Amino acid sequence: MRKAPNFRVIFRNILGALASRSGYRLRHRRGGYRKLAGRGIEIGALHSPAKLGKHCSTEYCDVLSASEAAQLFPELHRARFVEVKHIVDLDQNALSSFTANQFDFVIMNHVIEHIANPIRVINDAFRILKVSGKFVISAPDKRFNYDCNRKITSFDHLWSEYLDEVTSVDDDHYLDFLSAVHPSTLVDPIGVSRHIQHARERREHAHVWDSAAFHSMMEEGIKRLNISAHCILKSTGESNHLEYFGVWEKVRDIALPDR
Repeated sequence: MRKAPNFRVIFRNILGALASRSGYRLRHRRGGYRKLAGRGIEIGALHSPAKLGKHCSTEYCDVLSASEAAQLFPELHRARFVEVKHIVDLDQNALSSFTANQFDFVIMNHVIEHIANPIRVINDAFRILKVSGKFVISAPDKRFNYDCNRKITSFDHLWSEYLDEVTSVDDDHYLDFLSAVHPSTLVDPIGVSRHIQHARERREHAHVWDSAAFHSMMEEGIKRLNISAHCILKSTGESNHLEYFGVWEKVRDIALPDR
């Protein structure tokens, strides 16, 4: 059976592409990007890479090539997807293909909410950073998007996924997404599995935060993982009406986490 187009999601992505091109809604990120220099990676940039200064050299990483991304998101066919140098599956392998202390910066904008094991990936991002390297991370604030009716993902839930070494998003996460964002898809029990698979293919949001919850998650995760790092800049949904955006600096090499 052919899938009906999800016009709400398509419209959302078109608006997002226009906003990212203008840079207006993302102007709060500029101060963070000015703190970056050297060689780094950006994960999941798709059609909207970070606009960095001339002192930065960026390599792009994603689970999809540019051509594959264009096929999966046809509503963005006019957008120019970045050329991906490193194919990485964050769910399966995190950032294990990179050696420790390799990069001056790691950028991950609106990626963490899609992945199965966020704390594992955060841990790996700090591992591959040099001392004094910067981890730039942002996540949508649920109060300003279609996740507004979903519950915030608890830290205990995320920590359990880390301890259990979860490597895939289970159906319950996508059922939660569908019930809150597209409840009509659950009316027909026969079609539920098809809608779950469609959500999985598009890698819809598995986890949900507001700005305060995300910053708290970062602080608690860093503490439990024994990572020596601190936040040097942040912008929250209260001011930008979009997201949590933070720049975290690695202070020392990572110690072994206390499980």
